[in-house]
Amino acid sequence: MKKNNKLSILLKGLIKENPVLVLVLGTCPTLAISTSVTAAFGMGLAATAVLLCSNMAISALRKVIPDQVRIPCYIVLIAGFVSVVSMVMEAYTYSLFQSLGVYLSLIVVNCIILGRAEMFANKNTVIDSALDAIGMGLGFTLALCAMAAIREVFGSGTFCGLPIPWLRDNPIGILTMAPGGFCIFGCMIALVNKVSKGKAIKKKEFGCQGCPSAAACGKASCNGKEADNG
Repeated sequence: MKKNNKLSILLKGLIKENPVLVLVLGTCPTLAISTSVTAAFGMGLAATAVLLCSNMAISALRKVIPDQVRIPCYIVLIAGFVSVVSMVMEAYTYSLFQSLGVYLSLIVVNCIILGRAEMFANKNTVIDSALDAIGMGLGFTLALCAMAAIREVFGSGTFCGLPIPWLRDNPIGILTMAPGGFCIFGCMIALVNKVSKGKAIKKKEFGCQGCPSAAACGKASCNGKEADNG
């Protein structure tokens, strides 16, 4: 049972709780970076590396970090790991580093990273938090690459920068723009919803506890909703 539980933690980020297509987190980098498969894969790996390191660190320090300042502490830890990943990419994959631009630095405030820190790593062991990070990172990477493959192939007529005959001369340019990105994004969410028959995630699993700003929110309406969901 224990082994099955750990496997479910690892796999839930792929479909059931996919951070992009089910939880609808990290939409800013998803829409901005998904015009290129190479950039999407690089962003996915970078976010996964930061998520893995931050989840493990926050889980290890969860009993040491004061509850009142946990969000600032999370951001400081995440910012440190983002800086390390950014410097490594700048040193060894400079062209990819340039293509990601400001979105690499914005991983610091990515809702996926903060959300998993607050919702999972803050309450579970280091091993479980690492498995959760790998699963969520893979789900994020797969969603990014799937969107990027559609938008690059049909929008630019290339795949990983390599031209595709006929499509190169007849691209659907709007797919590389914001409207095309939102269209593909919506279609993929609908596809996941169809495949899972609308049961990718139960409604009660959404709640204020998954929001990084929950500690600062004192609205009665939110508290009422959470009580109803509980």
